[in-house]
Amino acid sequence: MDEMINFILNEDEGFGDITSNALINKDKIITANIISKDKGIFAGFEIIKEILDKKNIEIIDNFEDGDKINKNDILLKIKGNARKILLLERTVLNLLMRMSGVATYTRNIVNMVGAINPDCKIAGTRKTSPGISKFDKIALNIGGADTHRFSLDDMVLIKDNHIAIVGSPAKALELAKSKTSFSKKIEIEVETFEDAIECSQIGADIIMLDNMDPTEIEKVLKKLNDSNLRKNVLIELSGGINESNIGNYAKLDIDIISLGALTHSVRSLNFSLGVGK
Repeated sequence: MDEMINFILNEDEGFGDITSNALINKDKIITANIISKDKGIFAGFEIIKEILDKKNIEIIDNFEDGDKINKNDILLKIKGNARKILLLERTVLNLLMRMSGVATYTRNIVNMVGAINPDCKIAGTRKTSPGISKFDKIALNIGGADTHRFSLDDMVLIKDNHIAIVGSPAKALELAKSKTSFSKKIEIEVETFEDAIECSQIGADIIMLDNMDPTEIEKVLKKLNDSNLRKNVLIELSGGINESNIGNYAKLDIDIISLGALTHSVRSLNFSLGVGK
């Protein structure tokens, strides 16, 4: 995480903030406020706190991760060296706005699904922004979703391209079970009723029903219940699910809905930094 933060800061700084260095005395101390221009869920404070601490910038007051925020709220009040505050301004705002946008959209989806099916988890995917994927995952968690995989070594997830190379879902699953530690869960993505049932019988921990419509999903669930397999497997839905149709899926007897939209197309909230008197 430190390496990611340092990279982001160095990328913006380049060889130095020549504007601030030309205009502002190197010992000038100021106060500044980060102000919300949106309503939503605040996220990113713990990350930003580390950045500010390293630059000896004092946090006088702040909202916490997960707090509800409204337009014109002062999210952080800080005090420190003027050059350092301006040097960090855009990086700090970008991270807070992005993470708060992810947390806000996630919280809306979590609440929507929770009102229909409190037992259904909402999860993210790896469709995150390159370079700041871990920040996206933290924001998902603040918004109330499961992070799913942080990286490829978290669990076995057999997807369509794995299956295309190996030959069939059943063969891929059997190979994975023979070569994977008992400590790792094995999930497989399937697109047909027949593959879902066969992989449940072989012993997948999680079956991801990919791009299936609710009628087909109900058919799979009925077969799993009738054959007493449902209790042994988690059912995850993914693909083609969005804010407008998620209610049709949430009412089904499923365990997880994963949505790439939580991170790949979310709108950042709008924050600004203003210097005090």
